[in-house]
Amino acid sequence: MSKLSFLLFIFIPITSFSQNTLLDEIDTDAGDDLSVISAFKGLKIVNFESTKMIAKKDFYFVVAHRFGSVKTGIKDFFGLDNANTRLSFIYGLSDWLNAGISRSSVDKTYDLSIKYRFMSQQESGFPVTIVGYSQFALNTGLDEDLIPGLSSSDRLSVTQQILISRKFSERFSFELISTVFNEGFVDFPTQDNTQFALGFGGRYKLTKRWSFNMDYGLHLNRASGSDFNNPLSIGFDLETGGHVFQLHFTNAQQTYESGYLGNAIGDWTEGNFFFGFNLSRVF
Repeated sequence: MSKLSFLLFIFIPITSFSQNTLLDEIDTDAGDDLSVISAFKGLKIVNFESTKMIAKKDFYFVVAHRFGSVKTGIKDFFGLDNANTRLSFIYGLSDWLNAGISRSSVDKTYDLSIKYRFMSQQESGFPVTIVGYSQFALNTGLDEDLIPGLSSSDRLSVTQQILISRKFSERFSFELISTVFNEGFVDFPTQDNTQFALGFGGRYKLTKRWSFNMDYGLHLNRASGSDFNNPLSIGFDLETGGHVFQLHFTNAQQTYESGYLGNAIGDWTEGNFFFGFNLSRVF
């Protein structure tokens, strides 16, 4: 299969403020009256996408921030002197289809994404929510002087995910994420460009406004001897008005899918991980 055919196959999918309180805005998870809502309050669990969809005509602005490694200690104020920022704008084209555009400072990466729901968990019916997520990313930070023969296609990465979640109770939700992604340029000589991963994520509600979140990505065909690690992230969600504020620690500084899945450099066992946050605001 040619690279162009692969990109087309992966990227093409299968095809108001609230009247009450600002807190209600983050519950505009589109669905009918029988659908189970709020398996996750944030669009992200931590790094991985959640199955939450934004409602038709809602507009979200999301800031994802990852500081430098805490391992640097006081010299870099435990990583606060170095940071990666991703700005995202996401719009609800319909109750089942969202579109987004983002820019990350790490690798100077731009990405386009679509998120689309196939099925919703029902109160007394279908047991899970199934959502697709497709992302097309352009790494403009690759240096042609350092990488001889670099082509335009080397800057491209494409990701396709299927997200399956279930809200087991008012407190606990779990999600399984299957992923295939293709990187035009891989920073390890024996790594295949096309890579596969299986993600796991969950949310446990602690109080009315606080929850504990965690996600992990198991890379299924990482090259032997690779310098990169599987992404593991833990954190807390705070619901405040029209915001969901997510505080977390992760061993991946990148915030776009092929970045954190394929190129996480942190190692929890060595104390090499990053503090960060996601902040969402709905308009």
